[in-house]
Amino acid sequence: MLRRVEILGRNAYTKRRLRSHFSSAGSITAINEALLAGGRIISVQVLNEFVAISCRKLKLAWPEIHEILTTIRAFCEVVPVTVEIHETGLTIAERFNLSFYDSLILAAAEHAGCKVVYSEDMQDDQLVGSMTVRNPF
Repeated sequence: MLRRVEILGRNAYTKRRLRSHFSSAGSITAINEALLAGGRIISVQVLNEFVAISCRKLKLAWPEIHEILTTIRAFCEVVPVTVEIHETGLTIAERFNLSFYDSLILAAAEHAGCKVVYSEDMQDDQLVGSMTVRNPF
């Protein structure tokens, strides 16, 4: 389970599921500190997963979810899920036998030109196209 934000370098696409770390007011400061370190790239799919977990598992209030999302979007380049990214995601899922949702994140990272994807959900050092998956833990 993640205990901190996994928002990393410009050429690192951040696959993260924000869980228990965001259950207190002090968490906004932690997000800001992580994001201020430099330019970031994030997929709309990652934002979608954050909202789902925040509502279902963390039981966060909508105003807190909006505040966290606003902070993340202020410091990250957000890559939308387009039809082209959707198609690439299907190809990645089939070729590498990954979940479709993880593949959407990888597809967005690929389209953004990222070389490294940080994820606790995929195999560390796995090569997916020109990208390498890294487990940050």
